[in-house]
Amino acid sequence: MAVTEPAPSAVTTAHEGTLRRQPVREPAARTYARALPIVPVRARGLTVEGPDGRRYLDCLSGAGTLPLGHNHPVVLEAVRRALDSAGPSPEPDPPAGDAFVAALRRTLPPGLVGCSRIRFCGPTGTRAVQEALALARAATGRDGLLVDGAGRTAPSAVRTEPFHDDPGPDGPHPAAVLLEPVRGDAVLPVPDDLLRRTREVTAARGIPLIVDETRTGVGRTGTFWAVEHSGVTPDIMVLARSVGGSLPLAVLVHRTALDDGPGGAATEVFRGNRLARAAGAATLAHVHEHGLAARAGRLGAHMLDRLRELAAEHPHIGEVRGRGLLIGVELVDPETPAPAGTAGPSRAPALAAAVQRACLQRGLILGRGGPDSGVLRLLPPLTLTDEQATAVLDRLADALATTATARRPGP
Repeated sequence: MAVTEPAPSAVTTAHEGTLRRQPVREPAARTYARALPIVPVRARGLTVEGPDGRRYLDCLSGAGTLPLGHNHPVVLEAVRRALDSAGPSPEPDPPAGDAFVAALRRTLPPGLVGCSRIRFCGPTGTRAVQEALALARAATGRDGLLVDGAGRTAPSAVRTEPFHDDPGPDGPHPAAVLLEPVRGDAVLPVPDDLLRRTREVTAARGIPLIVDETRTGVGRTGTFWAVEHSGVTPDIMVLARSVGGSLPLAVLVHRTALDDGPGGAATEVFRGNRLARAAGAATLAHVHEHGLAARAGRLGAHMLDRLRELAAEHPHIGEVRGRGLLIGVELVDPETPAPAGTAGPSRAPALAAAVQRACLQRGLILGRGGPDSGVLRLLPPLTLTDEQATAVLDRLADALATTATARRPGP
């Protein structure tokens, strides 16, 4: 008796049920599921495939958690070996932890080589920032945190204040200053001279500098760690997302001198999952050995140039910004002035949402960010080819042109 394959429509219908159930079963905070209503069933590299066989170019990369793209062979093999080893998971430390630490040490900024320690904490960037602050509090005996950027990772349970370039001799002396080299979902690169000045000020006042590399690490900005663009050596680096090679992992790299106090004791159950360490070690080694950080810098510069050429043709594109393969495209309404105290036209979040939908129709997945979600975000994997980059930009340009034309008022 012949076996009949299920009709594609039946498979598609089953996954459509998943999409229908999500708004009922899951909270409204699941923004990705609502903005990108597809159910991926297969993925490899840049490509994601839906249940109907349609393929998409994924420029969201799990919000930056996939530096090598989906299911990279190097990562899969590392995870298989870890599973076959029959070791404990979560494991206290070696041997997977030792391999990860060795791979990470080979990539550290020069100023942290030989004078730093690596500690595993909870598997999220938010938890890692909390532990970094606990470490700084114990070392300084002070409280409070000055924040520049740091997005959602700034701990809500601590007093935070905006950080200014030079608070003056009578300014605050908090436990630490926390900043991101590229600020938040709005993709705002911090100027290198500001980073250097911040380092000078914090060093002169004995304030630990915490740099959050959650979004920017593992080669995404064109150097292995974004602080390398400015030559700044922080006291504490927060690493998460991409450092686990697609699996949840968060790590602190901190100066040895900060390890004297008892603060920030790493005792959480999931502070160093064996599989995540194996995937992370394989990812770090692959990015390092194949020069993917430098390639991200070159390819990202090319993409930024082309997007800026596109901006010159489209009044709805405001600022194009980013570093390496972390790119933001601000969409604006040229007919509406910006709020008082700001320059240029007003951002257009509704247009950004429409362009995101139009991109999805053309087989391109990208994100949105910024205070009002008016910035399109592109975070393609570091394995992106020149041909794939061209395809991404072509689809985005077509979606933007079509959407902007459709929204333009008639004569």
